[in-house]
Amino acid sequence: MYFAGVDIGSTMTKVVLMDADGTILSTIKGPTGPEHRQLANEVMRMALEQAKVPLKEVAYIVATGYGRLNVPFADRQITELSCHARGVYSLFPNVRIAIDIGGQDAKCMKINNGKLVDFVMNDKCAAGTGRFLEVIAATLGIKLEDLGALSSKSTKRISISNVCTIFAQQEIVARLSEGEKAEDIIAGMHEALASRVATLARRFKVEPDVVLTGGVAKNSGMVNAMRENLGCEILVPPDPLITGAMGAAILAQETYMKATAEGETIQTKPRRLEKAKFFTQ
Repeated sequence: MYFAGVDIGSTMTKVVLMDADGTILSTIKGPTGPEHRQLANEVMRMALEQAKVPLKEVAYIVATGYGRLNVPFADRQITELSCHARGVYSLFPNVRIAIDIGGQDAKCMKINNGKLVDFVMNDKCAAGTGRFLEVIAATLGIKLEDLGALSSKSTKRISISNVCTIFAQQEIVARLSEGEKAEDIIAGMHEALASRVATLARRFKVEPDVVLTGGVAKNSGMVNAMRENLGCEILVPPDPLITGAMGAAILAQETYMKATAEGETIQTKPRRLEKAKFFTQ
């Protein structure tokens, strides 16, 4: 008996397949394209092939993320907030605050015993999201994955005062023309983003454990900047991209097990996958 979580985010799509004991058998990650329905089918097919598990043996599937309504084979849709909270809790049982910085938004979640108590979100401006880092990295001609290592070489932090991504981009171009080093600009950029996200988190009482997830959590410079801004240790999952999909898979298992234990008949969708046209992992 197996369970799956499919997380179709704004920029990345993830799937986690696990067994009844909670052991993760496979994970698939890839960029979210315009065809959510086709993508959902393909990532699920890839996860099943990786784990060598037939689709008919997957007892329950939960979809989450922006594209959760476009997963035709999902038995239930749950918000990404609840799934992130459950996924983070499974890795860090003492988590109190979870911060997820994605490509298009930043979410701060207050968690108690794995349950989402409250949340605040920035989804109106790119300046508080991973998109900010993408734009600035492109402006500097640097790979996104190299930002953390470069910022560690900084000897002074160049302040980025503009809160708008476009104006910040123009400000950075001006700093480069003044002869400022790229690593110092990157350190300032990390500080600017961390400061904005920390402002969101401080709407709650910030207390350990604090966990950072999302693609930005793979950036060591951002982790350090968040640590400085919040004044506490920042924990990062082994794979910070899959906590939402992991939480969805866990909730799928819990939903199914609870229903069967209580003798309820649980409704599931037909177990078939449509043929996908494309997917780039």
